[in-house]
Amino acid sequence: MATSDIINILFPLFILTVILLGMLVIVKIRRVKQLQSQTEELKKSLDDMDEQAKLIVRTDMELNKIQDELDKKITGLYALQRISRATSTALEENQIFKRINPEHLEDLGFERASGFLWHNEEKKFILQLNVGYSEEEINRIKIFIGANEERCLKLIASEKTFSSLSQSDNLIAKEEMRNIFSVTSFIISPIISQQGNKGLLFVGTQNTETLITEGDEELIKILATQLGQTLDNAHLFEKTWRAQQELEDRVKERTRELTLALEEVKKISRRKTDFVSSVSHELRTPLTSVKGYTAILLAGKLGKLPQEAQERLEKINRHTDELVHIVNDLLDISRIESGRVIMKLEPIDLRNTVAKVGDLLSGQLKEKNIYLDVIMKPSACSVLADNSQIERVFINLFGNALKFTPAEGKISIQNHKIDKMVQVDVSDTGCGIPKEAQEAIFEEFFRVDNAINQGVKGTGLGLALVKNIIEAHGGKIWVKSKAGSGATFSFTLFAAP
Repeated sequence: MATSDIINILFPLFILTVILLGMLVIVKIRRVKQLQSQTEELKKSLDDMDEQAKLIVRTDMELNKIQDELDKKITGLYALQRISRATSTALEENQIFKRINPEHLEDLGFERASGFLWHNEEKKFILQLNVGYSEEEINRIKIFIGANEERCLKLIASEKTFSSLSQSDNLIAKEEMRNIFSVTSFIISPIISQQGNKGLLFVGTQNTETLITEGDEELIKILATQLGQTLDNAHLFEKTWRAQQELEDRVKERTRELTLALEEVKKISRRKTDFVSSVSHELRTPLTSVKGYTAILLAGKLGKLPQEAQERLEKINRHTDELVHIVNDLLDISRIESGRVIMKLEPIDLRNTVAKVGDLLSGQLKEKNIYLDVIMKPSACSVLADNSQIERVFINLFGNALKFTPAEGKISIQNHKIDKMVQVDVSDTGCGIPKEAQEAIFEEFFRVDNAINQGVKGTGLGLALVKNIIEAHGGKIWVKSKAGSGATFSFTLFAAP
């Protein structure tokens, strides 16, 4: 074949090869660009992942730091709670700071502490707390506090907590505090109470790795506040205790005085009773003689008497009977008061006693047209009493009611049971008793100042005798009344079993 023919055959093949190679190159270039784009995207993703990883690490570190701070705060709060429990039970001021021990401070993150309180009388700071300091070190601190009392008082007055984190001011220099208290970090907080106590609480550490935080300042501030409140409580307790002791001493002294006075009253009462008894006995002899001679004269055994003499003797006889009655009442009262009269207690039925006294006074009731209303409950009629003495009680109470109740009035008697006692109420529609006279009405010789008493003779011994009889039975007697509205006398006796 000719050369030109070969060239004609190969040239198209060459052109085709070139075209194929060009196309292959173009594809490769596109693939390279695509790979470069993917590479850049991958690099960008890796960079983003790296940033996220760094962010996660930083976040984890911050969370660990926050967790450490929270753990430290929780530990501090538990420590505060233990200190509060320990100090709050102290009832004396000098015992409060002694309840704070090294373990409490260690939980708060400190190993050294001191506390001072200002003594108003001695005008100086007195050491109350020492934890972690030797005797030499604490003496150096005491000398410093004593030499800087004015600065310390100004710090207390500012009511601000100061620490190695705080900015220095004119009162406190950080380096000075570190040197004096031998610490690298510290917190000092004022102790203030409502009762006038004031002082300073200092805590510190020599550990260079321990960092003081605002949370630590807040905890120590809370501790200082709690100490101030505890001091208030101890002060109030001591004040209350002293007041109670003074009151008890006064009560004892007053009781002793009252006991002596009561003994004196008892002596006077015994002398009065003995005197009344003696005088009454002395009166009975001449009265008996007067009564006897009067009876002889009235009987005409010494001859007939003129009418005028007869009337005079009858008056003498009547007044003699009244005197004998008075003397007998006085003797009975003195005997009961002195315990010489023994009550013969036996079961009696009050209905029978009331009926007997009612019959005895029926003439006077009819004369004044006074209605006697007896409402006696059978279940409350059996009592333990001396029948003859209880008759005297009813005679006196009915007699009083008759005397002070106007014509066509009413006297009523009722009874009811209260636990082991029977209460009897004797009421009338009379003139009543003024309130101011109700307390004295049972006293001997006392008579209410009213128109009836002014016109009717009386001794004022009846109710005194009644009171003595009732109390000798173990009961009580009282009156309820209002002037112009009648009166109700009530007394109690033990119910019969």
